[in-house]
Amino acid sequence: MTLRLILAALILYLVLIQPNHPAAMTWGAFLMFPLELPAILAALVLAGPGLAGRVLRAGLVLALLMIIVLKLADFGTFIAFNRSFNLLVDLPLVHAGWTLLQGSIGTGLAVLALVLAVMALLLVAAALWWATGVWAALAARGSLRWAGALALLPLGAVAVAEIGQSMRVWSLPPALSQSIPGAAFTARVGVERALRFRDTRADLADFRAAARDDPMRLAGPFLDRLDGRDLILIYVESYGRSSFENPLYIDTHTGTLREIEADLTDRGLAMRSGWSTAPMVGGQSWLAHGSVASGMWLDNQGRYRAMLSSPRRTLLHFAQEAGLRTVAIKPAHVFPWPEGDYFGFDAIYNAPDLGYEGERFNWITMPDQFTLHALDRLERDAEPRPPIMAQIALVSSHAPWVPVPELVEWDEIGDGTIFNQWALSGDPPEVVWRDNDRVREQFRLAIDYSLQAVGAWAARHADDPPLIIALGDHEPARFVSGVDGYDVPIHIIGPPDLVDEFAQHDWQEGMIPDPQTPALRMDLLRDLFLTTLSTDAP
Repeated sequence: MTLRLILAALILYLVLIQPNHPAAMTWGAFLMFPLELPAILAALVLAGPGLAGRVLRAGLVLALLMIIVLKLADFGTFIAFNRSFNLLVDLPLVHAGWTLLQGSIGTGLAVLALVLAVMALLLVAAALWWATGVWAALAARGSLRWAGALALLPLGAVAVAEIGQSMRVWSLPPALSQSIPGAAFTARVGVERALRFRDTRADLADFRAAARDDPMRLAGPFLDRLDGRDLILIYVESYGRSSFENPLYIDTHTGTLREIEADLTDRGLAMRSGWSTAPMVGGQSWLAHGSVASGMWLDNQGRYRAMLSSPRRTLLHFAQEAGLRTVAIKPAHVFPWPEGDYFGFDAIYNAPDLGYEGERFNWITMPDQFTLHALDRLERDAEPRPPIMAQIALVSSHAPWVPVPELVEWDEIGDGTIFNQWALSGDPPEVVWRDNDRVREQFRLAIDYSLQAVGAWAARHADDPPLIIALGDHEPARFVSGVDGYDVPIHIIGPPDLVDEFAQHDWQEGMIPDPQTPALRMDLLRDLFLTTLSTDAP
């Protein structure tokens, strides 16, 4: 009987000390005593094996399973996005993560991983039900039931006191604080998630009000300084300050940028570079795209969805009013993109619309060079045509970063099958991703390829240059970037008279941004572009 009690308590102990952050995955985690454990055991003994006990056990097992899943979700989002999981706004990430997993390791392995995860949760649920039943059975001894009743209140009070102290709700006297023998971490995770749910609802209500209050709504006309020239907004996936600060990447990426700068300067183009602060890291690129387009800070999916249902006018709407044809090039979208209707695009080209017949690069549907070439073929080579504003999301530098293509001659691209020689080469992601150093090396090569593609495309059009705004969308996961910030580079490339307009923002000449230049949040860029490229703007 004693051995069963110890084993049952150990199961509860292991569940309660489960970390929710990669940094907490150490042997030291086993030394943290969960203050909830004695309170739970006392409550089980008090409730007993009858109906009340079974109801308590069912509720306890369900609550613990939910927090186990939330902790696992926290663990994943801390790795990918450097933040915890938000139940109200992050559920769409489940589908996005599933799509990425399928593209990275294949549908078969992804389904197997899902089945194993569900089986593991069922085993945990069964273990918890057994463990709680073992302790509830002690109520058959009347003296122990009274002991549980007497112990429950003080044990629960200790756990509540520690939770309030950790959440800064109150401050315990130092002597009392130091005498608490552990932490009620799991209960605190549950309390924090409930409070975050409440606070997120309030934040979304404030956001909807702010979305309606747009000082640019009745201003204009805008973008007249373009004078009939195209405006091309290019997002380079996972391109951030790490390319300029992490020794693993600096030489390669800055070297390529200097080569691009020298080539474009010889062709008569001008360049300026600065910094912008993205609302996230690791993924959810659409939050960055939406922040720039709307002039609203979109740091979670809830705000993004609130923006989609608001009357907020985007940069594309203003471009339409200025007589530009607005185009979206979305090679990552293998399905229709209904949200695109909100932004004000005249034409949306998803992956199936771009004409690529080559092999996929795992999750990546097509190389960046083909994407840029498709913009020319589908829109810019048409005659006659109006000036366009195009928003392009390049994806070759999206995880898993294998394999990495090389540039080819533009007139040899054709239907994209020329890229098969790289698409079918090298180790698959499930091999590369066993080694973090190999992952970082592939990231270095992928970003370098994307930068080369942008530079080569700008050089190709130097005789009749558009104004190109190329910027990163966000940093990759922290274990890849090796930096703590959220800043991404932004490069202005094009005719000198237009690029010079950006001198007022103290952005550095050339393709290497000054590390000391202040970064502008992405939600400020919509109005910055409108005012910089307009003669009569507020």
